[in-house]
Amino acid sequence: MQIDFHHAVTYVVARLAGFGHAEAEVVAHSAQYVDDATNGGEILFDNGALYSRIASAHKMLDYRNFERLATARVWIPFHFLPGNEGLPAGQGEDIDLMQRMVCRPDSHVARAMVAAAIAARHQPYGLHRLGITMHVYADTWAHQGFAGVNHEVNLVRNVRDDAGNLDTSLRNRLKSFFDDVFDSATSNFVGKTMPLGHGAALSYPDRPYLHWRYEDGLGSAVERDNPSDFLTAAERMCEAMQRFRIGDPSAAVPGLPAADRERIGRLLAETRLEEGEDRHAVWLDHIRGGHFAFGAAQPRYVDKGRGSWKFLAIGDHKRRDYSTERFDYRPSFLHSDWKMFHDALLAHRFEVIHEILPRFGICAA
Repeated sequence: MQIDFHHAVTYVVARLAGFGHAEAEVVAHSAQYVDDATNGGEILFDNGALYSRIASAHKMLDYRNFERLATARVWIPFHFLPGNEGLPAGQGEDIDLMQRMVCRPDSHVARAMVAAAIAARHQPYGLHRLGITMHVYADTWAHQGFAGVNHEVNLVRNVRDDAGNLDTSLRNRLKSFFDDVFDSATSNFVGKTMPLGHGAALSYPDRPYLHWRYEDGLGSAVERDNPSDFLTAAERMCEAMQRFRIGDPSAAVPGLPAADRERIGRLLAETRLEEGEDRHAVWLDHIRGGHFAFGAAQPRYVDKGRGSWKFLAIGDHKRRDYSTERFDYRPSFLHSDWKMFHDALLAHRFEVIHEILPRFGICAA
């Protein structure tokens, strides 16, 4: 999924789940920032203070995507949550590990992750962790059938949209990067380098309006209905956020109001713009125009630079920072959204990798 869903739809759903504007902004900002927090390492301050943070994303054509440990620590806990073949804890351990690493929508693993975020709701970073969790939870629908590893399980062929077309712009980028292992005529990987996640499926899994199809690594035909999948994701996210507010991961909750569910479904299906940023602008226009039950609102998102969470926390306006830099320390840093987000990233990753996945017999990083 892209910024239109992870930020705008998450904001809409958070408001419909009962959060006020300020809380919903934190949840939605955190959900999108998972894709934009590409810098890791230490932040050094002029008074000798030190803060260490992790990255929750690499750009698709980043060399780090081919480093096994970096892959496990980024793509598995934040983008391609293993689905254990849809089975509950204690089952499936006789199935090949790579099959169990494949992401499955609303899996038992995903529900355990949501329950963990609810259990941490009173932490200072509780809302930030909820947003991170909603990013990963939503991606279990978009990224279903793919795994956050470089493996032949992701080797798909003959990817087509409902008009039978290929994504030519991304196809050309992949061709230039992979060179002799990517067939630009068919958009198929043909060499020894295996694709990561849904790289072989191009951007099709992330576009909410697409109906598309492909052949998986076993030669089976797969049909995908993104509008239906994305709407289901929004519904389940609303329920999860309502349970967060109650503090009970199994509470009976109403989910999306019917009229708003219809509006969300229509926008997902009818906003047929290729770029996520363009679709994001459409969603923001609808939010500002008061098209949902909570009325008019003006959520905003700045990933890096002036006005961003990072800028407000440490005064850094550059796209990248370097280990030799020293930043002015301000006591407000300890309570900043940027620090809370990175605290939540660490908590989320630790619990997913070291506690939740092992309950399902999965050892990853």
